[in-house]
Amino acid sequence: MSIVGLLTFANFNGIMAQDAVEAPAAEATEQVEETNDTAAVEAAAEEVVEEVAAEEEASKTFHQVLKEKYIQGGAGWMTPVLLCLILGMALVIERILYLNMATTNVKKLLEGIEENVQKGDYNGAKELCRNTRGPVASIFYQGLDRINEGLENVEKAVTSYGGVQMARLESNMTWITLFIALAPSFGFLGTVIGMVQAFDDIEAAGDISPTVVAGGMKVALLTTVFGLIVAIILQIFYNYLLTKIESLVSEMEDGSISFMDILVKNQK
Repeated sequence: MSIVGLLTFANFNGIMAQDAVEAPAAEATEQVEETNDTAAVEAAAEEVVEEVAAEEEASKTFHQVLKEKYIQGGAGWMTPVLLCLILGMALVIERILYLNMATTNVKKLLEGIEENVQKGDYNGAKELCRNTRGPVASIFYQGLDRINEGLENVEKAVTSYGGVQMARLESNMTWITLFIALAPSFGFLGTVIGMVQAFDDIEAAGDISPTVVAGGMKVALLTTVFGLIVAIILQIFYNYLLTKIESLVSEMEDGSISFMDILVKNQK
């Protein structure tokens, strides 16, 4: 009986010892699983945040992107570039409207003048020119207004007033060229100053890390990018305006020659 009791007690102690060893192991396993679950949840949350950020980035409008880049470039140097664009486009729009208003159907006007001149109705021809818009009609009116002074004076009046009208057509064009030159200049200046600030940041940090260098250079170069974009836009419109002015000047010259031919042919 004593032997049986000893064996039973020994088995009981072994079971208790085994349970005591297995319990901490189970607790450790549960903690590891909980840690893994937490890490997995955090990783999933980070992925969701990245996906949301990517969707927001993709859904940004063109206006929002421009606003963000404008702020990144610094208002101190981006504002002069923006002013060059606003003022330049205001002058461009004014010139486009003026030149479109200055466009005249020269052939139809000359036919009307010739019809009145053949009848000797110079006042009717002058009235026709007065009611027709554009520099060509104004030049013809100045010539008809001096018809009683001889054809030589008429020709001088047409030539002189033609030069005045050409100057009016080219008005404000020099200001547009100024803004075309200023926009990239402000951009380059902002870039140079931004690069100096970037090197100051590198010196303060005491390390040429890619983050410091790339961030400073990105902000600095944005002013140059916007300055060049503004200059390109204004240059395109400037060339269009030059083409329009050349076309009007050509019409004025051809029309003036035809006008003088009409007066010479019908001179009594």
